[in-house]
Amino acid sequence: MLERARRNTFGDLLARTRDRMPDKFAFAYKEQRLNYKELDDLVNQTANKFRIDGMKKGDMITVMSKNSLDFVIVTFALSRIGAVMIPINYMLRKEDVQYILEHAEVNGLIASEEYAPILDAAIGGMKVNYRYLMDVPKDYYGRLSEWTVLAATRNGQLTDAIEVDISDDDLAHVLYTSGTESRPKGVMLTHKSIISEYVSTIVDANMNKDDVAIHALPLYHSAQLHVFLGPSVYVGSSGIILPAASPELILKTIEYEGATQLFCPPTVWIALLRHPDFDKRDLSTLRKCYYGAAIMPMEVIKELSERLPNAKLWNCYGQTEVAPLVTVLQPEDQLTKLGSAGQPVLNVQTKIFDDHDNELPRGQIGEIVHRTPHAMKGYLHDPAKTAEAFRGGWFHSGDLGVMDEDGYITIVDRKKDMINTGGVNVSSREVEEVIYQIEGVSEVAVISIPDAYWIEAVTAIIVPKEGYILMEKDILEFCKERLSKFKVPKYVEITDVLPKNPSGKVLKRSLRDQYGKHGK
Repeated sequence: MLERARRNTFGDLLARTRDRMPDKFAFAYKEQRLNYKELDDLVNQTANKFRIDGMKKGDMITVMSKNSLDFVIVTFALSRIGAVMIPINYMLRKEDVQYILEHAEVNGLIASEEYAPILDAAIGGMKVNYRYLMDVPKDYYGRLSEWTVLAATRNGQLTDAIEVDISDDDLAHVLYTSGTESRPKGVMLTHKSIISEYVSTIVDANMNKDDVAIHALPLYHSAQLHVFLGPSVYVGSSGIILPAASPELILKTIEYEGATQLFCPPTVWIALLRHPDFDKRDLSTLRKCYYGAAIMPMEVIKELSERLPNAKLWNCYGQTEVAPLVTVLQPEDQLTKLGSAGQPVLNVQTKIFDDHDNELPRGQIGEIVHRTPHAMKGYLHDPAKTAEAFRGGWFHSGDLGVMDEDGYITIVDRKKDMINTGGVNVSSREVEEVIYQIEGVSEVAVISIPDAYWIEAVTAIIVPKEGYILMEKDILEFCKERLSKFKVPKYVEITDVLPKNPSGKVLKRSLRDQYGKHGK
C-alpha cells in the first residue's frame, strides 16, 4: 500500500489531470471531442475490458494504427493494467513487422482496420491471446471476424480505475528503432524514464495548461508521443489529433482551432512553408513552434522566424533511447546560437567523449554522451548492445557534436553519416547547410556513394522549389566558393522528392541504396 501511494506511472498522469480539471477540453479527433473526465472514463472502460479478457501486467501488446483518439485511449489503458505497449511503424514491410512481433514475443494485437490484415499475416504461427480492432464504430460489421471491436465491447464496462501493482521502474513501452544500420532494436522505456523526460520537457519546452497543441506526426514515434502528447496530458492542455501530417490539414486546423503549439520535423516545416495556404490561413494564434527529429537547416529557421513573427521557436534534440529528449535550444538563443541543439534539459547531464571514452575539451568534436533518468532500461533481449551503449556509465548516442564554452551543443553528424572521401572526413550537414543557401533549393540530402577513386564520394540529392530549374554546374560553382575543395560534392542529382519515414526524417539509407547502384 505504501508503494501504491508513492508511485508515479504513465497511467497515473491522466488520473491526476482528470481530478484537477475534469471539464477541461482534452482532445479532438475528427468529430469527437472529449474533456478529461470523459477521456479517463473511456480509458478505464477499455482497461477493464482488457482485464476481463485476461490481459495482465507484463503482457507484450503491439499497436499498429495511424493517429486516432483510440490510439491515445489504448496507450493509457494498457499502462493502467501494467501491459507493455509496443507501437509499430505502419509503413514497415510485413517481414519487418514479423521480426518485431517475434522478437518482442507479442501475445496481443491492437490495430485499426487498415493494418489488422498486416498483423494477421505477420503473426504467422505465433499464438496471440487478444486481437482488438480500434478506430471503428460500435456497429462495425467487417470481414475481420477474429478481431474484437473495442468501441462496442468496452461500452458498458465499469469506469472505475483498476488497482494493479505497478512500480515506477516497470516496463511501460518498447519502441523499436528505425533500423537504419541493422535489424531494429527494442528500446525498453520504464515509467520512470518517461515521467523524468516529461518533467524536463514541461520545464524546458515551456508547456502549460493553456496550450492548444496539434498532434500531427505519428504517435507510434517517441517524439510526438513522449515530447508532446504525454506532457500535454500531464499539464492538462488541449490537443487536436490529426490522422496524418498533411500540410493543408495542419494549416487549416491551426486557423479553425486557434492552435497555439505545433511540432514538426524540418521536412514538414519546409512543406508548410512551401504550401500555397501558408500565407492564406490565419496563423496568428501560433505561439510555440518546435522542431526536431532531424537537423533543421539554418536558412529554414530564418525563414520561419520571418514568416511567423508571433511565434517562438524551440529546437528539441534527442533519440528514442532517452525517451527521447536531452537538449533544447530556447527561443532567445535562436539567433545568437543559430544551428545549435541547445543545452541539456533539467534531468540530463551531457558531455563530449573521444573514441577512447575520455571527455574532450570545449570546442572539440566527439561523441555526445548522457547520464539521465530519461534513459532506457536497455535493448530488449540484447544485453551485449545494451552494455556497449552504456559503457563507462554513460549512454553513448552515436551522434557527433561539439560543446561551446557556454555549454551549448551543436550536432555535427551521425557517425554513420560522416563521409570519408579520399581519407578525409566530411560532415554531410555542413555541405547541406551551404546548398540550402541556394535560392531555388527546397530540400537537400548529402550522402556518400561508393567510388573507385575516392572510396566514398560526396553526393548531393536536391529537390528544387516549384518553378525553379537547378543546374549541376551552378550548384558546384556555388559550393566551390564556400567549401574546401574536398567537401564539394563530386556528384549532384536533381529529384522530385526525398524518401522519408512517417516522422519526416529523410531516409539516407534508401538514397545510398538508390544512387549507390548507379556505379558512379
